[in-house]
Amino acid sequence: MPEENECLDKKDSCPAFSDELLRKIAEHPCYEQKAQHRYGRIHLAVAPKCNIQCNFCVREFDCVNESRPGVTSKVLTPEEALEKTREVLAEYPFIKVVGIAGPGDPLANDATFETFELIKKEFPQLTLCMSTNGLMLPEKLQDILRVGVSTLTVTVNAIDPEIQAKIVNHIVYHGKVYRGVEAAEIQIKNQLAGIKAAVDAGIVVKVNTVLVPGINDKHVVEIARKMNELGVYIMNVMPLINQGAFADIEPPTAEERKAVQEACEPYVLQMRHCRQCRADAYGLLSQDMSQMSEERRKLIKIRTKEDMEKAKPILEKNGKDHA
Repeated sequence: MPEENECLDKKDSCPAFSDELLRKIAEHPCYEQKAQHRYGRIHLAVAPKCNIQCNFCVREFDCVNESRPGVTSKVLTPEEALEKTREVLAEYPFIKVVGIAGPGDPLANDATFETFELIKKEFPQLTLCMSTNGLMLPEKLQDILRVGVSTLTVTVNAIDPEIQAKIVNHIVYHGKVYRGVEAAEIQIKNQLAGIKAAVDAGIVVKVNTVLVPGINDKHVVEIARKMNELGVYIMNVMPLINQGAFADIEPPTAEERKAVQEACEPYVLQMRHCRQCRADAYGLLSQDMSQMSEERRKLIKIRTKEDMEKAKPILEKNGKDHA
């Protein structure tokens, strides 16, 4: 698999991103494959409420032995999230991205925007990132822009309402519960409109697609084609974690996922290094320190500080001191 991000390596082929956005992409471990070994992220679990129920989603708290999307040991208040960010950044300066990805949907929680406002004020140099199911994206986009989010992930599992209706049990939209194809039509319409508006506003958009064998596996390439039309930067085809209503569905094999990624590659850059992070993960993608012992975290901290000290003279000489 390629190690380089062709868009960043050939700036002329990139969308019309500013130098500042290109820097953020280069330092974002999810958007740039090479960044995963150098830069980290912290997820702040401040958003417990969700407005849809996917058939594969089981959100649990106090589940520290599991590593899957939606899991967190504790839901934080905005103030607690700011304090945690202070503590983590002081110890691990290689973290460049602050994200909110759950454990519910960030756009269904006011605490999301309160948290980003606090982080932006104290740490303006950090990249603010959000993941959403996109149901509320069109009407919340101005709030997203206001708080300074520059990278956005939207989970799109189908653009065909008949297929989407098999993946989502129901949605709650403006206080009303919708099911079946009607729910799917509302969500897909809002997702596509919201993605287009976000791209037009200069946000770098990533799309996550959960690969569900027998349901959307033959459809994912159609999603990729549509995302190409909308100007999506990168796509992450994620294997199903068989739980909830989909507990009896066999997850895709690595070969099946790779084949889908290769079919989608002509349309959208593929993220091939996803770790399907917890809602409270922090550190490098391959080193979720929310799951580590204190002794292990201390060892990483020592190595990090030593590496930073060794790198400072070179960075200063090149005028690129990110320390």
